[in-house]
Amino acid sequence: MPYKKLEISAESPVLSWANHELKDNETQMAKNVASLPFVFKHVALMPDVHLGKGALVGSVIATKEAIIPAAVGVDIGCGMGAIKTPFKAHKLEGKLKKIRLDIEAAIPTGFNENKDIEKSVTNWQSWSDFKELHSGVQDLESKAMKQLGSLGGGNHFIEVCVDTENQVWLMLHSGSRNIGNKLAQYHISTAKDLAKMADTNLPDKDLAHFVSGTPEFEAYWRDLQWAQEYARFNRDVMMARFKKIIEKHLAGGKPFKPLLVVNCHHNYSEKEVHFGEDVYVTRKGAVRAQKEDYGIIPGSMGAKSYIVKGKGNVESFCSCSHGAGRLMSRTKAKKAYTLDDLIEQTKGVECRKDEGILDEIPGAYKPIEQVMDNQSDLVEVVATLKQVLCVKG
Repeated sequence: MPYKKLEISAESPVLSWANHELKDNETQMAKNVASLPFVFKHVALMPDVHLGKGALVGSVIATKEAIIPAAVGVDIGCGMGAIKTPFKAHKLEGKLKKIRLDIEAAIPTGFNENKDIEKSVTNWQSWSDFKELHSGVQDLESKAMKQLGSLGGGNHFIEVCVDTENQVWLMLHSGSRNIGNKLAQYHISTAKDLAKMADTNLPDKDLAHFVSGTPEFEAYWRDLQWAQEYARFNRDVMMARFKKIIEKHLAGGKPFKPLLVVNCHHNYSEKEVHFGEDVYVTRKGAVRAQKEDYGIIPGSMGAKSYIVKGKGNVESFCSCSHGAGRLMSRTKAKKAYTLDDLIEQTKGVECRKDEGILDEIPGAYKPIEQVMDNQSDLVEVVATLKQVLCVKG
């Protein structure tokens, strides 16, 4: 059996695909979630599991009649996009730096936003629902428009990769930007206020939740779906720009047809059917891996990444890991490593080599191969990629 059952006493069991012993604070966090009365069947922990807020990053939580906004987190709809191009790796020779500079010029990173708003963004149909969103974000519509098609910061990235067949892939990682963050914060705060008023006895205040059928639940669910769509479209807009840059450098500006397109969330919640029942499934740092679902599992910028296909494992609620998972916090990584270490660990990758991205050094992440070994019952590998260019947010 590839997963093991944690030895804890809680209302629901916890099944873990991690091959490392969980630390005490991680076990406690899993136990807190499993002790909630509305958790359905069990909690599933993915191989890259690590500490989060309220719930572990890398946990899959199926619930009946309730949802925990802090378990979805503040980067609603964060996820990955990838396309397989028809080009072979030799076409990239001598062009990587120019491609990187073009990407940095075309796609805003960090807190930056687009100066001009392109037509596909203004035409996005979901703007018509903006006025229905939480009152606290009503002054943010123009910012949300300008940020659509921007990367953000932290571990968000844009990469050119090459697979074992020498085929070129384009890959990126991003979410719902400032608007998703703000929506999440408003709803998390409402949930906490409700818990306080009702004097709900929670093992952790970040597990404050909404009960279905209440106006608060309906409002959160509506905003959540909107932000998830925003995040997905954000990746599409960036990918279209990224594709144009590659066409310019590798195809003389001629459009190419991707051989495969994948766009998947890894911080989100959806209504799904599991074990014959309708449930809400929250994947906090996990990817849906139903039979034939394509997913993307990136390693750190000095490691491999994987395109996978789901096996539909029911015990994991048809899920798999979303990456390598951090070994150490950003602060710890900055103290433990130097700029020389970064240069050494990103050899052969065209990327910024400065202290601004020291917290993203490959050594701060778990070995991705180990994570993949642990989920052979969850996914099959379709392609193994190695990044040759990386733009960090």
